[in-house]
Amino acid sequence: MRRHRPLIGLVVAACAFVAPASSQSYPNRPIRLVVPFAAGGAVDTVGRIVAAKMAEPLGQPVIVENRTGAGGNIGADTVAKSPPDGYTLLLTTSGHAITPSLYRTVPYDAVKDFTPVSQVLATTFVLVASPKLPVHTVDEAVGLAKSKPGKLNYGSSGLGAPLHLAMEVFKHSAGIDLLHIPYRGDAPVNAALMSGEIEFAVVPQSTGLPFIKAGSIRALGVTGTKRSPVLPDVPTIAEAGVTGLEIRSWNGLFAPAGTPREIVTAIQKAVTAAMVSPEVRERILAMGQDPIGNTPEEFDALFKSDLARFAKVIEQAKIQRLD
Repeated sequence: MRRHRPLIGLVVAACAFVAPASSQSYPNRPIRLVVPFAAGGAVDTVGRIVAAKMAEPLGQPVIVENRTGAGGNIGADTVAKSPPDGYTLLLTTSGHAITPSLYRTVPYDAVKDFTPVSQVLATTFVLVASPKLPVHTVDEAVGLAKSKPGKLNYGSSGLGAPLHLAMEVFKHSAGIDLLHIPYRGDAPVNAALMSGEIEFAVVPQSTGLPFIKAGSIRALGVTGTKRSPVLPDVPTIAEAGVTGLEIRSWNGLFAPAGTPREIVTAIQKAVTAAMVSPEVRERILAMGQDPIGNTPEEFDALFKSDLARFAKVIEQAKIQRLD
């Protein structure tokens, strides 16, 4: 057996040499960017804009693949179970920080199975009302709801979605009682507002902006700590004295856990380059969203902060876990 030991040593040394070399040559083939939502939606649109620009510094195509279902869990699971080599990435929303508290069982661990790469953008939410409702401000909305406890309703894009939880924070902070009506996406929520089927909603600025500008739905207040540059006449919800909504949603990029640091850095640099490019910035800003492109450490801190925050909201709102 002893005469084989030099050969074993050579093999081990060779493996140790090959591993970093493969990282240094990254990427040498197309990269798959998994978007766990439908084609044509807000996240898919952003994914295709960013993917095209990321391809330039990386020198390889970045191909968007839509893997929909289970509130984004199917696409996330695909990436969680992919090799940690930088060739399969996940572009998802802050809903990824909600999943651990919302679902009883998930086929992956939202923290342990992923490596945060970069926050791509931030999305402001807008508290809106149906134009058929006689309210034009946050104060008027709160006053009307208090005069009719449990009689008014609001819509969201789904049980446990960021928009649902944002509205629950608003209810709790304002001390009002509204009936929740879940829909399958932003489009039916906007349609229900326009028809008067629902009275209120919190919608993403990116998808609600065209309807707000057309007067089809009425903006009452925006989330965040400052007014939106695309809705400068709409006050923040905090200006009306309702706190807790000084927050925004996000789209972020994750890699499978165990992806080498140098590969994560290469991807993050490509994201940053995309988000500072004038053409991408202009398109993102025109959608009512803010380009970010921060470091893995900054995004990881935001993600973990949101995990704790959403867990608290779900507990306070007594939202039952989903199967």
